[in-house]
Amino acid sequence: MKSAQWQADLQQIRHLRLFNNVAASSINQLLKEFRACDLDAGEVLLSPFNRNQYLYLLLKGQFKVYLGSLDNQPVSTLKMGDCAGEVSFIDNEHPCAYVVASEPSSVLRLHRESLLNLFQQSPQLMHNLLELLCERVRQGNRLILDSEQNANIDTLTGSFNRRWLEHVFERESTRCAFNQQPLCMLMLDVDHFKAYNDQHGHLAGDYALCLVAHTLRNQLRPKDSLVRFGGEEFVIVLPELADEEGRRIGERLRQSLQQITSFYSPLGVLPGVTVSIGLAQLHANDSLHSLIARADSALYQAKQQGRNCLC
Repeated sequence: MKSAQWQADLQQIRHLRLFNNVAASSINQLLKEFRACDLDAGEVLLSPFNRNQYLYLLLKGQFKVYLGSLDNQPVSTLKMGDCAGEVSFIDNEHPCAYVVASEPSSVLRLHRESLLNLFQQSPQLMHNLLELLCERVRQGNRLILDSEQNANIDTLTGSFNRRWLEHVFERESTRCAFNQQPLCMLMLDVDHFKAYNDQHGHLAGDYALCLVAHTLRNQLRPKDSLVRFGGEEFVIVLPELADEEGRRIGERLRQSLQQITSFYSPLGVLPGVTVSIGLAQLHANDSLHSLIARADSALYQAKQQGRNCLC
């Protein structure tokens, strides 16, 4: 980061969010404390390894924000008028993210002591900074929520993944036991999936798996959970249902796929697929592992009986 020449421009400064509705006299006093700096593309402005004493206002260019490592995808972009470093500037701790110039950029740098003194003279300035901090916190909460949701979702089919299965089984089995309600599990396997891939290609197989997930998901209740267990296997958790009702639902799902003899995809028209299904009802002392084992055993029987059936 290199020092740069900058001509103080009150009109330009007043358009920055930090100085919204701040008295001109307060801004003029603060302008004397600003230091302008230029950064090259790829230059790191903030790092978790270096304590930060400054608030930065982006005048020109663009910054990318990275969490954890610079090898990760950026989580947000800072543009002209945005602030950087306000959290570590306030608490005087190390930054929690990397902020990197993605193109040649210019910033105004302000030492924390200069702004803290001005807070006493301009409550509006403090208000503006608190708004920026609240926005940053909300953005962080959204990132946490998005990452949690993404961690539970199979990216190909949009179904839940095995990580979610462990969570939902713990929740639903406890709830059903407390309310003295049954719980069923269906384990499904796409029939002859290897042959389907060999004949039509792996991309076609991916589209077939998406078809299966979409068809099943549209027929389930909000409280049911469709999980891609691995490869061409799916698991469905059916809370509050005993085996007879579970069998009825499983048969309906199986028949709905059997009726789709072909479907449209970006590759053109592809043949549909069928599924074999194993059903197991939760017992009093069942763990997730033991329930899956019984559902898997029933699935094996369905395959032995010729596939495209439920046991």
